[in-house]
Amino acid sequence: MLETGDIITLGSHAWRLCAPLGGSSYGVLWRAESLAGRQPAALKLVNSAQMTLAAPAQRARWCEAAATEIAFLRALQPWDRRHIVRLLDSGMHEGLPAAALELLETDLAQHLAALRARGSAPAPLEALDWLAQVNAALAKVHGYGWRHLDLKPANLLLDRDGALKLADFGTSRALADRAAHAYTGTAAWQAPEQFFGIDGGYLTDARSDYFALGALLYYLVTGSLLRYSNACACALRAHGAAAGARLLAQPGNGLPPVLAQDEAALFARLAAGDMENSGVGRPASASAPDPTPALALLRALLQPRPERRPRHALEISRLIAAARAGIAAPAGACPAAATRLRSAA
Repeated sequence: MLETGDIITLGSHAWRLCAPLGGSSYGVLWRAESLAGRQPAALKLVNSAQMTLAAPAQRARWCEAAATEIAFLRALQPWDRRHIVRLLDSGMHEGLPAAALELLETDLAQHLAALRARGSAPAPLEALDWLAQVNAALAKVHGYGWRHLDLKPANLLLDRDGALKLADFGTSRALADRAAHAYTGTAAWQAPEQFFGIDGGYLTDARSDYFALGALLYYLVTGSLLRYSNACACALRAHGAAAGARLLAQPGNGLPPVLAQDEAALFARLAAGDMENSGVGRPASASAPDPTPALALLRALLQPRPERRPRHALEISRLIAAARAGIAAPAGACPAAATRLRSAA
């Protein structure tokens, strides 16, 4: 049982546990300080108490996830870490993989919750800036030959300057491994191929991360999950491994469209800065931006079939640039923008 003040020795340093930061079914996270006086860290350990209760196959998966994360972060070059959390130290603790990670004060999920508790929300251009940073992080992950498979606000750490860093690589899988794999990730942020699978297996690739990027964009702009995503999350809580089959077996297919028409219209309205008609409580923007390119970006990322999503990060970067240009458009662009928006939504 870990306690405040315990000393954990890894590969390079000894770390004193200061305070628990949270955890998951298989991992625990502690704020720790180096006895050598170096910067504080987030110490990530496998949950040994849960390990003793888990079946051997589950224990093996947890250890593999921790080792996968460490291996990926060790492989990064210093110049590749701008938007990916840094590994400060790693080793074994009680025979299980452990890592000391760069400590940031909050994550995007907590930051957004605090904003909305104050009746505020990120501006559309800020949402697109965050999306560009996450796209850059995914480009590094994919460039090193991995797919992340668990992109969500809680896995995006936020520093004091507003920069995002992608974290939690335990679910990552090699891009070269094209075989169907076991279920992994978080249901509310998953592409159809990652949630439903085929014959009990799941065929994912880099474009599965791009779907999660689209779900993140919708959440940043609207403050809500897609109804599709919420249905998947609720089904998993209710039915576990049978969630996908149960959803598809319901009358009328049981599954809402990935992006419903009213959801697209809401996104476009908020991307244009129309907070007055959204219920968020902020006055409408004085300018008249064109949200059509932002809606095109969202639609491209949320394509149900992976082959119809963007092929790589550069293509997404161009769509983000177009979305930024549209939202920052001068007021004179209003008539044409309105016409295009009606046809797009």
